[in-house]
Amino acid sequence: MAIFTSLYDKCLILARHQYATRYLAGLSFAESSFFPIPPDVMLAPMSMARPERAMSFATITTLASVIGGLFGYLIGYFAFELVEPWIHKAGYWEKYLQVRGWFDVWGFWAILLAGFSPIPYKVFTIAAGTLSMNLPLFIAGSFIGRGGRFFLVAGLLAWGGPRMESMLRTYVERIGWALVIIATVAYFYLR
Repeated sequence: MAIFTSLYDKCLILARHQYATRYLAGLSFAESSFFPIPPDVMLAPMSMARPERAMSFATITTLASVIGGLFGYLIGYFAFELVEPWIHKAGYWEKYLQVRGWFDVWGFWAILLAGFSPIPYKVFTIAAGTLSMNLPLFIAGSFIGRGGRFFLVAGLLAWGGPRMESMLRTYVERIGWALVIIATVAYFYLR
């Protein structure tokens, strides 16, 4: 059963689509404020499929992510009461409380490191808004943290280019099933 190979091939086809850059920008914006899927899922195959444009893709991803982060900040600042039930329902409440604690201690450094954190970035942006974090520092930390992550992803995959594309295609089935097994074991272990 070649489920992951088929998905991989479709991702690469979509990465070459004429509107892929627009979709990447939309996903980057949405992920920073309310959507659960990170833009890396589009940035990576796009950078691999078109290595000559990888830095351009990273720039678009960073700009859209920071603008989306500002939207998340505004949600936290003006409408936290409306999104609080969603944060509970989505299972982000404990992470949200953890992030608030980090902001109390580290402020700017928390948002800078958020770009590389496994905790969804939207949790950081909303928390920054609820705490009225200094907006210029929030923007600077977002640019550095998110930009660092996206340029690293784009650069590594552009560097690998067609060679990495074919290598990943060879092993994508094994990698995909290994991740499914790890996620299942983690789910039952943490439950």
